[in-house]
Amino acid sequence: MAGITHAAAKVVPGLGITTPIFIPPLCALACGILFSFGDPLAAPPIAFASGTMGTLIGADLMNWRHLDKIGAPLVSIGGAGTFDGIFLSGILAAFLA
Repeated sequence: MAGITHAAAKVVPGLGITTPIFIPPLCALACGILFSFGDPLAAPPIAFASGTMGTLIGADLMNWRHLDKIGAPLVSIGGAGTFDGIFLSGILAAFLA
């Protein structure tokens, strides 16, 4: 999950690190379904965990070396607020699972 999110993430100067809105939730959904091994109650927690942690690690932490290219005096690791990409990835994946 982190590798796919890292591959889709782009550093945009003046804006931050961006990812397409549907790639992390759909990949987290696939992880939840694949790693639940047929247990329907296990799929949503696995999708939520892989969506949140995969997006945090893949988009933010794996792009740590590119933070100087953003050009902002302050960088927020983990998103801009409550309804950011990390939160939405986990919630959408859990709902879809």
